[in-house]
Amino acid sequence: MFFGIGSSGLSGSIGNLITDDTGSGNGAEEAVDRASAQVRAADAKTKATPTNAAAWAELAMARYRLAQLGDNIDPAASYTAEGRRQLTAAGAAFDKYVALDPPQPDERLVRNMTQAYLAIEQPAKAVTAQEMLTEIEPTDNTFSNLAILAYQAGQTRKGDLASAKAVELTEGADEKKELKEQLDQAKSQSALQQIQEVAPTPTPTVG
Repeated sequence: MFFGIGSSGLSGSIGNLITDDTGSGNGAEEAVDRASAQVRAADAKTKATPTNAAAWAELAMARYRLAQLGDNIDPAASYTAEGRRQLTAAGAAFDKYVALDPPQPDERLVRNMTQAYLAIEQPAKAVTAQEMLTEIEPTDNTFSNLAILAYQAGQTRKGDLASAKAVELTEGADEKKELKEQLDQAKSQSALQQIQEVAPTPTPTVG
């Protein structure tokens, strides 16, 4: 499971997504150049065939990959402003891809876009991407992650449905109980965080 790791509730880190091409010197520059060329080629393809879902998927993935390279990532393995811009552009391409209703969504792309949307603080879109993943791979793990993301996005009803499905798909009575407790905890934590975010800041009195 992807439980309890970081504020997103998803495992791994941005640093883990960076390819081996992101070393220092000419190798890193060449990787950025290659990725930039792939973005340009994919962008041209979408302009030539705007109803081609595969072309939009290619563009989304190309921009996602570029966001992992060079000056798009800072030394702390988080996205810079330019990296976030690339992820936002990847999200726009992914929206076009989804709108074309591909018969068999690209699993790797969907997984990456879930992470991308979290990185640019678009939790509702992360939920949508994770929902697609549950259709591609309906497992206790994918539904658990959907529940966590939905709770974090304030979509409690969707989170409850995903939580119930995750528990249903889990084998073993003890395992079902443990998972339910974990997901209930995630629900409570998300609700508390949302309350804290909207609570007014007390005004200090002068006396």
